[in-house]
Amino acid sequence: MEKIINEFMESVKKRNPGEVEFHQAVLEVAESIIPFIEKNPKYKKAKILDRLSEPERVIMFRVPWMDDKGEIQINRGFRIEMNSAIGPYKGGLRFHPTVIWVF
Repeated sequence: MEKIINEFMESVKKRNPGEVEFHQAVLEVAESIIPFIEKNPKYKKAKILDRLSEPERVIMFRVPWMDDKGEIQINRGFRIEMNSAIGPYKGGLRFHPTVIWVF
């Protein structure tokens, strides 16, 4: 079982380099459902785990803003929609840990 998990995680890491938090989340899900998938080959054939680890849709947009010096900055924003199989996507904003809020 460990070999299957490691091979799967290597493919995830290759497709998503540098996304440590994502790798951790995928590993937690993989460890819990791979034993079930191995016992039920129809899910393996349907590549359920691969489907769960790839986004259904990625929306990229620009975010223009003015910094403290009055200069316009432009950053990219992303909305990643993973799976709508059981209804609407989960919402909410998530910011990188380096984002500093000043009120």
